[in-house]
Amino acid sequence: MQQTTVDVVIPALNEASTIGLVIDEIPFAALASAGYHARAIVIDNGSSDGTADVARERGAVVILEPQRGKGNAVRRAFRETSADYVVMLDGDATYPATHIPEMLKVLQDGHDVVIGSRLRGSRAPGSISTINVIGNHLLTWIARVLYWKKTSDLCSGYWAFRGDVLPLLHLSARGFNLEAELFSEVVRHRLHLGEIAINYRRRPTPTKLRALRDGARIARMLLRKRFGLDE
Repeated sequence: MQQTTVDVVIPALNEASTIGLVIDEIPFAALASAGYHARAIVIDNGSSDGTADVARERGAVVILEPQRGKGNAVRRAFRETSADYVVMLDGDATYPATHIPEMLKVLQDGHDVVIGSRLRGSRAPGSISTINVIGNHLLTWIARVLYWKKTSDLCSGYWAFRGDVLPLLHLSARGFNLEAELFSEVVRHRLHLGEIAINYRRRPTPTKLRALRDGARIARMLLRKRFGLDE
């Protein structure tokens, strides 16, 4: 009998110190026991620190995407995958890959997309700055008002999808406004969106997110997509 396939997509830029931890934590054995054939796909977004080498040593498929930006990396991964289910998480070891089976269960229960919510779950001390927590709550509130869709963590980098919905998502984001665009596309296509509470860990290396700059870009993305200003 053919196994159900799962691709764990990990965009990464200079994450050599953490990418191995992320891949090692993916519960491949448990997934195989549940009937899944899973693989890790690392999209190296122009790293100069050996991220790709570490990922290959751990058995991951590595795709080189020279156009910088998380959005560019994830769009490349979505074009490359043909898996039944696709999980997206960051390469900085902040999102525990141990939540993957739970996310897949939500998808199998009838959802098209599931978000791992940090704000509903537990956050390690220092994992998110106070300004980022406030900004995330504000952006999430804006998204709920604009789109009339309940969500608790718009900016989470931990998502899972049924593979057959990916071609529906019209994505153009290049950077950290990717998640806002994903949310808008999910709502636009009336996809069944679920959430689970997740644990969130402190990033061991400096963040690439710039709160004010990237927050403004996320807000603009929500407005552009809501009112069709990019079409």
